[in-house]
Parts: sequence; structure tokens; C-alpha cells
Amino acid sequence: MIQARVIYVLWRREMIKYFRVRSRIAGAIGMPAFMLIFQGMGFRKVEFPGLPASIGYFQYLVPGIIGMTLLFTAAYAGMSVIMDKQFGFLKEVMVTPASRISIVLGMISGSATTSIIQALIIMLMSVLLGFRLPLIHAVLFSIVIMVLISMIFINIGLILSSLLKDFHGFSTVINFIAFPLFLLSGALFPVSNLPAPIRILSYFDPLTYGVDALRGILIGHCEFSIVMNISILLTLSILMICSSSYFFRRAEIL
Repeated sequence: MIQARVIYVLWRREMIKYFRVRSRIAGAIGMPAFMLIFQGMGFRKVEFPGLPASIGYFQYLVPGIIGMTLLFTAAYAGMSVIMDKQFGFLKEVMVTPASRISIVLGMISGSATTSIIQALIIMLMSVLLGFRLPLIHAVLFSIVIMVLISMIFINIGLILSSLLKDFHGFSTVINFIAFPLFLLSGALFPVSNLPAPIRILSYFDPLTYGVDALRGILIGHCEFSIVMNISILLTLSILMICSSSYFFRRAEIL
């Protein structure tokens, strides 16, 4: 049974933690901002194969950097769970009458909110650098896509945090997963430019469809249909929520 109060309490706790530590905000947007400014500005006038003549590289890059921000912020949400394990907070939550699905949804909602806040900061920064935003309804629709992207990778982080017990192991594994997913997603260049064997791998990358959906909404250019992208993201989000709930129940038994 889903308990709204449990979800709200865990969401509120995450928001308090997020806004209390301002260095966390700066650290999380540092690398995306660096790539947006230096790579976006440096390659602004370069003509990339696979891009329409009407779309400059900076316009093409911005949705990819937003996807990068969501990927790394969401995937590292599991680090917070490992800290809660070590300090005993998670154990206290687990022994309450709260349902496990409500606990998982509370963690997801808090981490998804922080991911989206940081993605919107990057979007605002890109506008200041010359990115042309579409109409407001398209921006709102893009936030829905951001939520789906965040949910997928937050749940990957939660699954890993339920299996691992220390920070070092988690950081090593999540970096091993996140960086290939980022590079295969087409965030920096069109997927169609990749060699055929590597391009096939990119089709198994959830971020590929997330970045492509953001591009379709924000700049009007995508390699797959927006309906296909959203269908894949929605299906994966539901599957990942069910998987992370299962692993949390299993971790409790163990």
C-alpha cells in the first residue's frame, strides 16, 4: 500500500539536506557547466555530420548536457542510502509500519526533485549563453521527460545501494556504469555517427532515448519518434521502480 505521508516525509528530508549543503549544488552542476561553456563554445561553429544545417552544435549539445546532469545526479542518489545505512537511519525507517514501496517512492521523489532542480539550473545557464528555448508548454513537457530519466537512474542507484555496503565500492561501480551510458547516449554527438557495433549498444542505453526525447521537444530534432522515446522511458521507469522495491525487501531479509 502506498502511503502519501511517508513519501512526503522522506521527500521533505531530502529537500532539507539538499538546500542546507550549498556546496553540493555547486559540485553537482560544476562538470556539466564546464562542458556546456567550454565544449559548447569551443565547437559552436563546427559543422558536425548528421546535424541539420539549421541546428548549431550548441543547440544540439544543451539537451545532452541536461541529460548528463540528470544521469549523474540521479545515479549518485544511492550514495545517500549507503550513508543512511551506516548511520542507522535506514534501519529505523525499515522497522516502522511504512510500506517498502512508500519508502522507495519517497527516496525516488526526493532525489528526482534535486535532479530536476539541477537540470533546470543548467537549462537557465544555457539560455544565458544563447540557447533558444521553445514555448513554455514544450519546456513543461521536457520536465516530464526529465522526471522519467531521473526515475530510471535513481532506481539503478538504489538497487546498487541495497547490494553494496561501502562508499568506495558504490562509487567504483556507478562510475563504471554511468560514464559508458553517457558516452553511448549521443549526448555529445549523433548516435548515427557511431560505428555499427557500438551504435547497437547505444540502443540498449536508456539515456539515448531520454536525450533524444529532450532534443525533439527543445530543438525539434530527434533520431527516433518522441512517442517511441517516451514509451521506452515510461516502461523502464515502472520496471526499475518494481526492481528497486524488490531489492529493498530482499536487503531487509538479509
